[in-house]
Amino acid sequence: MEPERTSHEVPYLRAIPVPTSGPLIAAFGVSLLFAGMVTSYAVSVVGVFCAIWGAVRWFGDCFPHEDLEELPEGCEQSVSLGGAVEQAAPAHGVRQVMPAEVHEYRAGVRGGIVGGIAMAVVACGWGVLQHGSVWIPINLLAGIVTPTVEAATLEQLDRFDAAWFMLALLVHAGLSVSAGLLYSVSLPMWPNRPMLLGGLLMPAMMSGLAWGTMGLVNPALEQHISWPYFVASQVAFGVACGALVARGTRVPASAPFNLAERLRVERSETGERL
Repeated sequence: MEPERTSHEVPYLRAIPVPTSGPLIAAFGVSLLFAGMVTSYAVSVVGVFCAIWGAVRWFGDCFPHEDLEELPEGCEQSVSLGGAVEQAAPAHGVRQVMPAEVHEYRAGVRGGIVGGIAMAVVACGWGVLQHGSVWIPINLLAGIVTPTVEAATLEQLDRFDAAWFMLALLVHAGLSVSAGLLYSVSLPMWPNRPMLLGGLLMPAMMSGLAWGTMGLVNPALEQHISWPYFVASQVAFGVACGALVARGTRVPASAPFNLAERLRVERSETGERL
């Protein structure tokens, strides 16, 4: 049943804004718009269409009057002295947040570390099998942050370089942990098929993103890369990270709580923060 929509004159103690997908669609369109500048103009055209569509939908829900929906019975907010909102009633009947639970962040960090090791094994295996050197994929990864790799010859890429090694290690660790944290909040969206998302869909999206932006981000890596091995390394990360994160403990998402509740800020009887 559709929620009852009310006029803009209803106070927020009895109504809340209706959910809208407009901001998400508009943000996705803007992302495609800029991505098309380094990939294809067709991507930018789709981005412009999505951005306009999302903006129209977003503004239509806010102007000239904001669309509101009636609060479910039993979840009205109580008011303390001076009209300040003191607390919300129990979450019975409150609009559900997706996902309602997420994996612990530390599980995402551990998963990112294990997935990063699995990815490194596949990448270094490609270096040994194709070029007889474990240092080529490591030095090429350093090209994300240092332009000196672009001018390096294949003989230079074959050798160990301490500066490149440290840069590659920092980049790989940062990206792996960030991806692991992303897995910790995204896998609960597919509770019955976590490995489908973590081991297949996420690696496919990351491979597609790398294919479209590699020439701008790391031209040296694009010149020497083997895409079958690159995709295999992404799948190795997704399977290892996803399997570890999926077995972790889930905790309630903090999205239903306001900022004061997230920061554990309490109020006195007069409504003042302690």
